[in-house]
Amino acid sequence: PSVTSNGEQTEGQKATLECSTPYVCPTGDVVLRWEGYDPRVSEVSGHVQLDTTGVGQQVNLTGSFSWKDHSKKLLCQVSQGAKRASTEVVLRVRHSPKDTQVLLSPSSGNIGVGDTVTLSCQVGSSHPPVSGYHWYKDGVAVGTQRVLALQGVRREDHGRYHCEAQNVLGTGVSPPVTLRVFSAEISASPAAEVLEGTATTLSCDVPGREGHPEELTYTWYKNGAWLQEGAAHTLVFPAVTSGDAGYYSCQVTNSQGSDTAQATSLSVTYPPRIPTLTLFQETQGGWLVIVLCSVDSHPPATLTIDRDGTVVATSGAEVALSRRLRVTSSRNTLRLEIQEAGPQDNGNYGCTASNAHGNSSATKVLVTHAAELRIQPSAEVTEGTAVTLTCLGTGGRAEKPLYTWYRNGRRLWESSFATLEFPSIRGEDTGAFQCRVRRGNSSDTSEVVPLRVFYPPREPVLSSFQGGRLGVIQCSVESDPESNLTLRRGDKVVICTQGCPQAASPRVLVTRSYNSLRVEIRDVVVEDEGIYVCQAENSQGSASAAVVFKA
Repeated sequence: PSVTSNGEQTEGQKATLECSTPYVCPTGDVVLRWEGYDPRVSEVSGHVQLDTTGVGQQVNLTGSFSWKDHSKKLLCQVSQGAKRASTEVVLRVRHSPKDTQVLLSPSSGNIGVGDTVTLSCQVGSSHPPVSGYHWYKDGVAVGTQRVLALQGVRREDHGRYHCEAQNVLGTGVSPPVTLRVFSAEISASPAAEVLEGTATTLSCDVPGREGHPEELTYTWYKNGAWLQEGAAHTLVFPAVTSGDAGYYSCQVTNSQGSDTAQATSLSVTYPPRIPTLTLFQETQGGWLVIVLCSVDSHPPATLTIDRDGTVVATSGAEVALSRRLRVTSSRNTLRLEIQEAGPQDNGNYGCTASNAHGNSSATKVLVTHAAELRIQPSAEVTEGTAVTLTCLGTGGRAEKPLYTWYRNGRRLWESSFATLEFPSIRGEDTGAFQCRVRRGNSSDTSEVVPLRVFYPPREPVLSSFQGGRLGVIQCSVESDPESNLTLRRGDKVVICTQGCPQAASPRVLVTRSYNSLRVEIRDVVVEDEGIYVCQAENSQGSASAAVVFKA
């Protein structure tokens, strides 16, 4: 048989396929028919010509073809008894892109920050072929290639993606696919620095947390130590205290794995606590009175010392008000030295501490003492020196005196001997000493006299912890005088407290304080791993310790 058509059909439009043969049998033995069509959407009609102008028969197949009929094979068959002949027709149905889908790779496991992700726009059928692609993220155009490649995924890449495939007949739109970036991050509300007593919340979130398809587990850490674990993604402080300040990190876990957020610092500001005010008197080499005030506050406080209401010293203004006065200050500490002190310096001494959040004060009365404590060979000695403390008292000699010794306010010893001896003084013997002389019903107590023992550094305390992408190495040591701390990795000096340049890398933050060195390494990389050695050195000697740091 012979088949005639209009070439390609267009989806949704009616088309007719004609099948004809010159063979006709009046008895009906020659049969012409179509096979392979869907009778629900197609109609068959035909006619027979048997006259003087010609002989033949024709069968027409009329229907509205869909994209699913594209490339479908139809047969027009003529038969007579057992004899058959047929012609095959392959349908070419023009249609817009169909069955458009987004394929996400990788399709399983957690996708983290820095990973590589590809989204492919797959089309089930299109005739003519697809001429263009368009990608959209949350409704915003992001690409025009068939494959959308995301190199080094960011948290911001989380969202719903769909693609559109186009040809001259129309556009195929895929269902949306959610790209979930599993990356933990901590935020603080209302801020990372808050006033004591403020209701504060730390939140640990991964993008799309509320719509996550499975339950998440949150593990919280403070300064590297475990705090709590459970389904709560928040850490709530109804009224934050200074003790809550520190570095917090959290680990989020699902069935595919976990991710740990970079540690964030929670800073708590508060007004000055009640200052610690100390008065003591040194009688060797002339009378010296020391007034020492220290306080706990954040931010640091401005300290003022007054005597009977008259200001005699202020932190930050180390100006001597007279030749007998010497003022020194450091963070939250103010020291006043009074040379050639006498009864004229007696009085009510007060210390006032103030910062942006409030103020507080403390007072003490200074009274010169008749009893005198002397230290030989000196009030400042090196470890191992033989030291003798002698208590000199006044009063009648009718009764034998009894001497009581104190260090840092605690009773040490009581005897009839006027001396306290240290055959080989140790650094641990440093302190503020005082003696009391008692005869009968009368007694007198000496002024507090500080004994300072110089000793070499003990073995440093070296520790490290790593939370998320933040690593911390901290070295502290006991020594007097203060030690120069040097942190090394191999032969390379990382940082020191004195006499070396600042950290070269912007990722390294160094905090120096008395006999302490703290190094924060942000965005830790494998190259930061290794054995770190902290060496402490002062005029009396040196010591060192090592720790292994792993990223």
